[in-house]
Amino acid sequence: MYARRRRAYFLMMGGCLFLFVSAWAFVRLWSVPAAVAMCVAAMVIPPVAAVVANRRGPEDRWWDEGPPGDRRGGPRPRAPRSGSPWEKPTGDPTSDAWWDELDGRNRRR
Repeated sequence: MYARRRRAYFLMMGGCLFLFVSAWAFVRLWSVPAAVAMCVAAMVIPPVAAVVANRRGPEDRWWDEGPPGDRRGGPRPRAPRSGSPWEKPTGDPTSDAWWDELDGRNRRR
């Protein structure tokens, strides 16, 4: 899936370069408005190519899914607490509750 998206991205960006270079290399000799229109079309292609390249495919894992082939879904099992300072409460109950919810923990206060 990644190779297909990458190929689509490079094809779109290649088309963008082709439009831009051909517009000012030889199309402008016959029609400047056509060359400008080609550049406008080339200007729209890079954002579309970025969206296509970053689109999530049906086979792609997401941050909270289990391992591939796991049909249960839901968050991955959490590793035991390592005692790092990043996993200790910060003192801000709202922030701690938000991070606990994001991590899938339901800690009572």
